[in-house]
Amino acid sequence: MGVIGVVAALTLPNLNSSTGDKEKVAKVNKIYSNFNDAYGRAVAVYGPVNEWFKNDSTTADKSKRIGERITEFMKISKTCGASITGCFTATSTKGILDNSGCNVFGSYTGDGYSYITADGTSIGFRYATNDSFIVAFDIDGPNKGGYTLGVDYFIFIFDLITETGIEEFYMNDPMSCAESINEEACFTWVIYHKNMDYRKINSSGKCPDGKTILDGTTNTTCN
Repeated sequence: MGVIGVVAALTLPNLNSSTGDKEKVAKVNKIYSNFNDAYGRAVAVYGPVNEWFKNDSTTADKSKRIGERITEFMKISKTCGASITGCFTATSTKGILDNSGCNVFGSYTGDGYSYITADGTSIGFRYATNDSFIVAFDIDGPNKGGYTLGVDYFIFIFDLITETGIEEFYMNDPMSCAESINEEACFTWVIYHKNMDYRKINSSGKCPDGKTILDGTTNTTCN
């Protein structure tokens, strides 16, 4: 019994962590799928995004236009508008955290437009340029989780030219997410490789076994 207890104590935390990551990966992929579906429907009704802004002159107005038209085809439980209060957990003193708990980005403010979906996800839209807009989302919503980049908070830039939010440059670069070098890297890794194993590697990119190097090409998982 003692041996069984020791083995359980060693393995259960890893199993719980793995299960938790799989659930997060599933949520990220579901959110992205729902977004793509809503985006496609909005374009079918209103035409190309760049034609949506004929009467909008400011970044805030354009962000609002994007948010309203895309979420028209999503199930939304709450609209916070230009304010993050009630939709995102970030404040002026607590922004997006990296995996070590350090503040790496400011809070979701500026000219964005925020919502909470029916399943409790925080999602915000921000117009960037004529070629792209930013989508930020917290899979735990405003009242749960740690608001941590690559854990429950993700960002991607939706390219209006290629019509994709995936930056392929980062799909094979787990260190960009592990070290919070680029805020899009975590999202890209999850979408392409369906795991969050960038959270397991050390500063040399090695998995817990001390041998496997997570490189996104030869090795895309630590399992």
